Amino acid sequence: MHPKLMTQAMRWFGPNDPVPLAHIRQAGATQVVTALHHIPNGVVWPRDEIAAHRAAIEASGLAWTTVESVPVHEAIKTAGPDRDQLLDHYAQTLRHLAAEGITTVTYNFMPLLDWTRTDLAWELPDGARALRFELEAVALYDIHILRRPDAAADYDPVLVERAARRYAAMDDTARLRLERTIIAGLPGSEESFTSVQFLEAIQGYADTGPERLRMNHIAFLEALCPVAEACGIQLVVHPDDPPFPIFGLPRMVSTEPDVAALFDAVPSPANGLCFCTGSFGVRPDNDLPGMVRRLGSRIGFLHLRSVQREPDGAFHEAAHLEGSAQMVEVVDEIVRLQQREDRSIIMRPDHGHQMIDDLTKVTNPGYSLLGRMRGLAELRGLERGLAHGKAN
Repeated sequence: MHPKLMTQAMRWFGPNDPVPLAHIRQAGATQVVTALHHIPNGVVWPRDEIAAHRAAIEASGLAWTTVESVPVHEAIKTAGPDRDQLLDHYAQTLRHLAAEGITTVTYNFMPLLDWTRTDLAWELPDGARALRFELEAVALYDIHILRRPDAAADYDPVLVERAARRYAAMDDTARLRLERTIIAGLPGSEESFTSVQFLEAIQGYADTGPERLRMNHIAFLEALCPVAEACGIQLVVHPDDPPFPIFGLPRMVSTEPDVAALFDAVPSPANGLCFCTGSFGVRPDNDLPGMVRRLGSRIGFLHLRSVQREPDGAFHEAAHLEGSAQMVEVVDEIVRLQQREDRSIIMRPDHGHQMIDDLTKVTNPGYSLLGRMRGLAELRGLERGLAHGKAN
C-alpha cells in the first residue's frame, strides 16, 4: 500500500494575483488555498461568488477545498454589540462554502493586525530577499511614530535607547516606509490602517486583556463549531504571527498550551489547527515535532516554512529546510501522522524568498512564485524520502 502523502497547494490571492493559476499548476501544486478577499469583514460570502471563484480554479486544472481565510470581525474578538449578528453572518458563510465543496476554513484571532513584519525585502547573502521582523523596529514605531501612551514600558530599556537613536538617524522617507510596512496591510491581512486609525483601534481593546480575548475566542468556537460540524467543515486556527503580544495587544494562540486550552474548552472535531511551523517556530519554547505528535489529530492544514531566530526578538524567513524550524523532524512526524490516521493533510509552502527572475517583478511580499516553488520541491522531496524509508 502506498503511504499517504501531503496534498500540495499554494496560496492564490485571486484574479489580481501576479502569480496566475497556470504557473501554480506548473510549480507542482494540485490545489490552491484562497479566499474572497474583496468582501469586507463581517459580510456574508454569497454562494454564487464562491461558485464562480471555484469554477475559475477548476478550469485551470486545480482544486479548491481550503479557504484561507474567512476573517473574524473585531467586534467578535472584543464581544462588541454586533457580535451575535456577525456570528450569524459567519455561520451563513460556512454553509455557503460547504455547499460549494469547501471542507476546511482557516481563521485567526489576532487583534487588529494579522501577520506583521518590519522589512519586506531584507537582502540575504546570496542576493535573494526575505521578510524580516525586528523588535527594535517595532519599538521605534510604537514609541516614536505611533506614540502609543506608555509604550516604552513594554520594552527592555536597552532596546528603548537603541530605538531612540535609530529613530533620530532616520529621514522622513525611512520612517514612512517602516510605518507602511507594519500597518498598511500585508498579503492576506484583514485590515489596513493609518497610524491615527491604528492608535484609535488599539483603544477599542482597552477592556480586552488576555483572558477576555481567550473567553471571546471560546465563545466564537462554541457558536460556530456546531454549524461547521453539521455542514462538514473544520475550522482551523492559524497561530499568532509573531507569537507574542505587540503594541499592547494580547495574543493567545502562540504556544502548545494555548492551543490545548482551546481544544479542551471546545472538544468538537470541527475545532482544528492550522499548524504553521514559521509562526510557532519563532519561539524556542515551542517543540514543533512534539506538537505535531501531540496535536496531530486536530491538524487540518499545514503551513510549512522556517524562520531563522536572531538575537533580541528578531527573525527572518529562512529557506524551507533550514533555519530554526527542525523541518526534517517535523515532516517526519507528519509522515507518521498521515500513516497512523490514513489521511492526506493539505500543505502549502509559505513565505518563499524573492529570487532569480522574481527580483525584477512586482510580487506580493512573501508570495513570489520561484521561492515558493523551491520550497514546494524541497518539501515534496523530503516527504517522499521519509515515506519511502518507512515503507521499506
